[in-house]
Amino acid sequence: MPGEVRPPAPGWDAGACPPGAGDFPYRSKLLSSLSALILLWNSPVLQGEILAKSGEALDQPAHQALRHLLAWGATRPSVLAEVIGTSASNVSKIIGRLDRDGLIERDTDGQDRRAAVIRLTVRGEAAARGVYVLGDRMIAEVLEGWSPGDVRRYTVLTDRFVTDAITSAARMRERGLRP
Repeated sequence: MPGEVRPPAPGWDAGACPPGAGDFPYRSKLLSSLSALILLWNSPVLQGEILAKSGEALDQPAHQALRHLLAWGATRPSVLAEVIGTSASNVSKIIGRLDRDGLIERDTDGQDRRAAVIRLTVRGEAAARGVYVLGDRMIAEVLEGWSPGDVRRYTVLTDRFVTDAITSAARMRERGLRP
């Protein structure tokens, strides 16, 4: 219930209690639930703790950069900064750490020789795939009490929802956030 004082969730200190769906005043229960999930799973606190406890040597920003580089391939640093929501100077530091650790390499952009792109090395790809293994373990734990049929139905509906959300976002970008 909004405004209600809740005890912190397990593994969270009192100052970083993750919000629940009831903390968002949307009319849509679905949107409230998705907001709570996105904030929880995007939380640097949660991601940092999971990475530290997993024995992974990556910090949360490097983890995020590797995920994007594996999904999208060679990327300009400016694009990486935009998608992970950080400044050019901060992404430069992240790239520097990844470069020193031998996880990325720099190259010139084939379309604009003045621009640089970064891509994963073989070691970087292995590290990035390890990041996805952590995600697979997380979702398996979330769904461990679900029936196979429920998992299949939820997966089909989630795929549909994401496809429709991407289409809707493109339309909203074209016309602005008007009804």
